[in-house]
Parts: sequence; structure tokens; C-alpha cells
Amino acid sequence: QVQLVESGGGSVQPGRSLTLSCAASGFTLDNYAIGWFRRAPGKEREGVSCISSRSDDGAKYASSVKGRFTISRDNAKNTVYLQMNSLKPEDTAIYYCARDIWCSRFDRPTWENWGPGTQVTVSS
Repeated sequence: QVQLVESGGGSVQPGRSLTLSCAASGFTLDNYAIGWFRRAPGKEREGVSCISSRSDDGAKYASSVKGRFTISRDNAKNTVYLQMNSLKPEDTAIYYCARDIWCSRFDRPTWENWGPGTQVTVSS
């Protein structure tokens, strides 16, 4: 059974860091791109970052997180990480991961197998 499960969320003060994990099972992680998305209260879901299935194809970031967030993958552990630094209150959201064939556009309808999400709250 294909499954993605997020973890690592929590409540932190502005300026602090968190690392989210997306654990994959039921499929070969290195054949897929993995994306991180978030949904803030009262807002639509938005793409945060994605990483290609190939290590040389790089990663993609939303402008709002570029320079603060770093996505990485460990295919041996079937896990993708999102390192979030310099967190801001506007980063407060439920964070989800999903898979696709390509890390090209966040609005592709082919993102699938969404995890249940992990809550990130940034507040003083």
C-alpha cells in the first residue's frame, strides 16, 4: 500500500527551526518526486518545495520560503526532509507531502498519495 506520512511538526517561536519528515512506504522513493505543501487557516493549499527523483535535477521552492527552507531526500531511508529555518508566523499551517513523477509545477493535478499532514505553529 502506497503511503506517505509526515512528522516533525510542532509549536516554535519566530526565528527558530523545525525539520519535517515525510516517510514513504509501499513504493520505491527514488522513482518519484516528492513535494511539500501547506494549508494555512482560511487559505488555499500552496506548494512549498519539491525535489526531483534524480539528484541532479535539483529542487524547487516557493518564493516565500526560498533561502529559509531546504528540501532533501534519503532514498535509503525512504524519507524526504524539509529543514525550515528562520520561521515566521506566516509559516503557520498544516504541512503535507505528496508524490508525483516530476517536480515541475506545484499545481499539477498529478500530485497524489497525500499524507495526513503535520501541524506547524509559529508564535511568540
